[in-house]
Amino acid sequence: MRSLVRLAALALMWGSSFFWIKLALGAFSPVQIVFGRLVLGALVLLVLCALGRRALPRGRRIWLYLGVAAMFHNALPFLLFAIGEQTVSSSVTGVLNATTPLWAVAVAFVWRIERQLSVPKAAGLALGLAGVVLIFAPWQASGLVSWGALGILAAAAAYGFAIVYEGRYLSGSGASPTALAAAQMLTASGFLVLAVPVGGLTPIHADGGAFVALAILGVFSTGFAFVLNYRLIASDGAVAASMVGYLLPLVSVALGVGFLGEPLGSRIVIGMVIVLAGVALTRVRARVLDEPPVRSPA
Repeated sequence: MRSLVRLAALALMWGSSFFWIKLALGAFSPVQIVFGRLVLGALVLLVLCALGRRALPRGRRIWLYLGVAAMFHNALPFLLFAIGEQTVSSSVTGVLNATTPLWAVAVAFVWRIERQLSVPKAAGLALGLAGVVLIFAPWQASGLVSWGALGILAAAAAYGFAIVYEGRYLSGSGASPTALAAAQMLTASGFLVLAVPVGGLTPIHADGGAFVALAILGVFSTGFAFVLNYRLIASDGAVAASMVGYLLPLVSVALGVGFLGEPLGSRIVIGMVIVLAGVALTRVRARVLDEPPVRSPA
């Protein structure tokens, strides 16, 4: 029951982030949203580090690794999501974000971490690509092809790269995951400081709902969500924690359609199902298909 509660809470916090971004756009520019989100998330993580007596990582090399991770896992994709949602609905944004595991598999193969693509993974990538093409529908005048939608897809690709990169260079660092996350958020906040003169000086509109949305986005969807994810991995394993990826688009679609009245055509729903089926295939082990089971699962 505790595992299910953690999984549901994490899915709600991460899946609702696109909903909060859409509301925050009513008062803030994309740069202002991301800067506020990162600063609030960093503050939460720093407080948790202080309470748990966890020191930030030391060493020039690990901070260089954190710089790359902060750019591709936080600063860049967060900004692309906020920019993209100016023209794309929050529900569709959540659907496109579901392609992240597919990008991760592709990056791992190109990077030679995956020596060869098994039949299930290759089929999953092909199926996921078909789902993305169906969602974008470039053959229709009402298709989703736009700079905003392409930016959101690029954000999901950045997530996929960051996941593989962090697994290779940060997972075995020996530092506390919470301390790593705090350091990464601080670094990403520094990147956004550089972007403030470009897109962060626009007037802020007086919208109480947008301020609340930004606070929830930073404190819960960015700060506490990272800690909850690490705790879920520690208690139930990475495979169980990865199940949250199937719930995120469902949460974003439910909130976008239910509370914002966003339209969601049958083509996008079918495309989402195909993408999630492709993701599921990429997580099937080849030996499960090639070898008879030794015993029935408990």
